[in-house]
Amino acid sequence: MATTARRARTDPATDPMPLLGIDHVELYVGNAVHAAHYYASAFGFREVAYAGLETGVRDRASHVLQQGRVRLVLTSALRPRSEIAHHHADHGDGVKVIALAVPDAEQAYRVALERGARGVRQPWEARDDHGVVGMATIAAYGDTVHTFVARDGYSGSFLPGFREVPDAGTDPGLVLDIDHIVGNVELGRMNEWVEFYERVMGFTEMRHFSDEDISTEYSALMSKVVADGEGRIKFPINEPAEGKRKSQIDEYLEFYGGPGAQHIALITDDIVRTVRALQGRGVRFLRTPGSYYEELPGRVGDIAESYDDLRALGILADRDDEGYLLQIFTRPVGSRPTMFFEIIERHGARGFGDGNFKALFEAIEREQAARGNL
Repeated sequence: MATTARRARTDPATDPMPLLGIDHVELYVGNAVHAAHYYASAFGFREVAYAGLETGVRDRASHVLQQGRVRLVLTSALRPRSEIAHHHADHGDGVKVIALAVPDAEQAYRVALERGARGVRQPWEARDDHGVVGMATIAAYGDTVHTFVARDGYSGSFLPGFREVPDAGTDPGLVLDIDHIVGNVELGRMNEWVEFYERVMGFTEMRHFSDEDISTEYSALMSKVVADGEGRIKFPINEPAEGKRKSQIDEYLEFYGGPGAQHIALITDDIVRTVRALQGRGVRFLRTPGSYYEELPGRVGDIAESYDDLRALGILADRDDEGYLLQIFTRPVGSRPTMFFEIIERHGARGFGDGNFKALFEAIEREQAARGNL
């Protein structure tokens, strides 16, 4: 049964490790040039910065794409035996770094280690003519890491070492920010990582879903959502549950080669417009059967949008005690059935579409069956 807890708000004056939000997400990909073109043409991102051989970087090429407050860094290896190349060989295209904005990266790193985090890279500073950025990195689940980024003293487009890309074009406003990032971990490890975020980051458990909440005839998963005190950063953590067949989490773990970030949820203020635009750009979404919409108005009630539009576009809707939300999920964006995106619009609701879990899970299972992985 799903349970919900109120977040305990933090006092920035006394919090030893205040978190300001998600600074950027870095994906390791096979070909950053092609990936940048895809995210620009399909999702409407603009390339704003670049680092590579032309900027003095010898081991990688990184393209920084932005839309609203969402920053994606697409990085590929320039050397065949580098850490980036090994990561991509193991996992395919996927999230490597979930960077967190902080006032002081050195202090955040020190506090994190005192609370039991494992350090990956000690605090360092990067400088150029635009100022200085402080950074430090700790380990998270699987090969995923969190980099603390303190950029108050920096006025450049992204980070030192990156060259600004001129004439990036106009922001189409299809997505505005990151709502949450979901992590998949092995069976029996969910509580361990929930405790990690509570102990190290000061997060609180916001929501808990059991295998009874998220299940079908064939498979199930369990999930807990942790969030910072202000609700700016939300990380659902999933683990598989016992079922008759392989769950979406099992499939992810198999093809990703271990734990990792399953999907990134992007906020929009007009999901109908956004989904129409993304479909026109070639983004492929999970299919929702027409029967889902027969009882939807009675379950969700009055909304500002047209139910006919939701049905035509395959958008899901749900309501909690504080309002309603609209959401839709893409198919995996790479060759492996691993990472995908969610588009979400909130009208007061704090939940994650609890009423849609069965419909979503069945849609994912239909995709798994088509791939021969159910």
